[in-house]
Amino acid sequence: MQSPHNGEMIKSPEEAVDALVKIHDEATKSLRDALAHYFQSKQPPSAETRKKFCYPYLAVEAASATPKMATSRAFARIESAGTYITTITQPRYFRNYLLEQLHALTEDYNVGLRVGLSEQEIPYPYVVESGDELTQGAVDARELASVFPTPQLALFGDAVVDGLFAETPPGEMRPLSLFDAVRIDFSLKRLIHYTGSHWSHIQPWILLTNYQRYNDQFMHWALAQLRTGAFVKLVLPGNIEITSSQSDDEIKAAAAASPWSRYQMPAYHAITADGQGITMVNIGVGPSNAKTITDHLAVLRPHCWLMVGHCGGLRGAQNIGDYVLAHAYLRRDKIIDELVPPEVPIPALAEVQQALQTAAGVVTGDTGDALKRRLRTGTVVTYDDRNWELRWPQERRRINLSRAVAVDMESGVVAAQGYRMRVPYGTLLCVSDKPLHGEIKLPGAAYAFYERAIGDHLMIGIEALRLLRDNKEQLHSRKLRSFDEPLFR
Repeated sequence: MQSPHNGEMIKSPEEAVDALVKIHDEATKSLRDALAHYFQSKQPPSAETRKKFCYPYLAVEAASATPKMATSRAFARIESAGTYITTITQPRYFRNYLLEQLHALTEDYNVGLRVGLSEQEIPYPYVVESGDELTQGAVDARELASVFPTPQLALFGDAVVDGLFAETPPGEMRPLSLFDAVRIDFSLKRLIHYTGSHWSHIQPWILLTNYQRYNDQFMHWALAQLRTGAFVKLVLPGNIEITSSQSDDEIKAAAAASPWSRYQMPAYHAITADGQGITMVNIGVGPSNAKTITDHLAVLRPHCWLMVGHCGGLRGAQNIGDYVLAHAYLRRDKIIDELVPPEVPIPALAEVQQALQTAAGVVTGDTGDALKRRLRTGTVVTYDDRNWELRWPQERRRINLSRAVAVDMESGVVAAQGYRMRVPYGTLLCVSDKPLHGEIKLPGAAYAFYERAIGDHLMIGIEALRLLRDNKEQLHSRKLRSFDEPLFR
């Protein structure tokens, strides 16, 4: 973290966030104005003007790590005295999140808050909506990079997330949050690119799937809920917004106009008035996609993400359409082995597991033994090779030792990324084939399965999120926190 070169002490969390908004607004306006001036005159900004192109910083100064009273909260816990600092972007959007963190700290500890202008420059692509229009046909990106700040990979990354700041020397400032401003802005732009809608539409309760059919079902469900007042609007890929004030014909036309197929991971957002709605993302197939999207969703600090996809059932007693509630993962995908080594256990989160099991009972109407016959709890194997069956002689012993009940390609990464990024996670899969028992996924059988199973499966995920949302204070577990954590959730 670069040291701040100015700043002032702030009395309250509200004043701190107001100051962050003011500084960020002024900095981004200065950068936009300088870009516009350059397009017209080719005159680069002066060194003095360029000093204004910086993110605001927020610092929490703790003279003591002793809390005023005992707390069981998993975040906003100070383990040692010192100064905790980070740069901030989009403070207007993150206002509620920032206030939640700062109120917890100021209520539980004797701390001071400081806000000012950092030395971390805002890259010019992060203040425009589209780099293509930005050139206006007269200036190319190479020329702009020689005049204005650009993203510098050496200056941002996931060092805090991955514990590389765990041992800060005495007297040095510690990170206040998992992600600094430039890392967040990087992901915000990527989210627009992958999902096809603006990042600000993404809700804190997230469902991830690997089939577009789930998104279609989600859209139909959300439209029905929109009529009841449960949501204020539904946003589709392409930033197409649907509200309850529209007629049925207008809604049908808007839904048909959504260019979802243009985007790699199309997302649909059911937005509530209090910002506690649901986002559903079709991440596609494969563990690499799962890492890509969760790397970027994590900067929004969602309350939970759940994987609701398909799997191959490995046990003879399972039937097509049964459910698998993962309580452990045999990670054979290799995607993040260097970041979270395979020998690191990825714990099942009790609150999420209970919500998924309860939701399954609510949606199916099954209880007791009937529910147990349809909902199998166990280990899921995650592969990076869709044709893992062709290696069955080599894989058989490992799968047998793991006592695995299902196999897929994304769940292990979704869970491991949740663990790594401190985002509560869970997996409920639906058995779509049984490759070890002669029930392979053929076109006719697959289509019949999709038509029958997707609706209930999706509703279980939605009901689980509702249960978790009603008890979110219990959701953020200390299982996801290391010894020397940043203060912010």
